[in-house]
Amino acid sequence: MQSVLRVLYLPHCLTCAAQVTTEFGLCGACWAATPFVTGVVCDICGTPLPGTDDGTPVHCDDCLTIARPWDQGRAALVYKDNGRKLVLALKHGDRLDLVRPMAGWMHRAVAPILRPGMLVVPVPLHWRRLLRRRYNQAALLSQAVAKAAGLDHCPDLLIRTRRTPTQEGRDRDSRFANISGALAIHPRRGGRLPGRHVLLVDDVMTSGATLAAAAEVCRAGGAAQVSVLVLARVAKDA
Repeated sequence: MQSVLRVLYLPHCLTCAAQVTTEFGLCGACWAATPFVTGVVCDICGTPLPGTDDGTPVHCDDCLTIARPWDQGRAALVYKDNGRKLVLALKHGDRLDLVRPMAGWMHRAVAPILRPGMLVVPVPLHWRRLLRRRYNQAALLSQAVAKAAGLDHCPDLLIRTRRTPTQEGRDRDSRFANISGALAIHPRRGGRLPGRHVLLVDDVMTSGATLAAAAEVCRAGGAAQVSVLVLARVAKDA
C-alpha cells in the first residue's frame, strides 16, 4: 500500500512545492539555500569556522572569551536563509513533519562527539508556554535524536521554575540575566544525573545563555560531563 501511495502522491520538498525523489527531502534549490554546518567547527559551540579540518579541536572567539559550562557542542544548521525558515516553521508553524529530517541532520552533526551511555535531555519550556504552543520542539528533536543514536532520553529532567520573557532582541548580558535561576532539576528525576554524560538539546543557540544555565544545573546535580546539540547556530558572519 505504501508503494502505491508513493506512486500516486509523489513526495514534495520540505520547504516548497517541488517534487523530490525521497520523502522528507529538499529539492536542489532549497538544499543549496539551506546552510548546513560542514567542515571546521568550534568544538564547544558548533559554529562553522574557516580553515581545513585536520582533526584538532578548535574554538571560536566567543568560546575563547566566555567560559562555557559544557564540554563540547555541535549544530546542524546556521540560522539564516532556509535554515531560519525551517526552524521557524517547526517552532511557530506546527510543522511537526520536520522533526524527522531535522533529527537526522542533528544526529549526523553530533555523531563525532557521541559517547555510549549519554543521557539526552531537552531544554524545557515553562508549562504555560507549553500549553499555548502544545509541544516543546526541543523535546521532539531530542527524542528523535536519542532514538537514532540508541541513547537514553529524559524529556522532563529539567523544568522551568519561572516564566522568562523571550530572549529575542536582548544583548548577551541581558540574555544571561534573563535566564538566571529559571531552570531546575525535576524533583523526581534527579537520581538519573549523577555520573552521567548529558547531551542537552535545543532548537537554536544564539549567545548560549539558556544552554549554559541548563548545563550548570546538570553539573550541580552530579552530571560528570555535559555536551550540547542544537538544530541551528546563530553565527556572527551569517
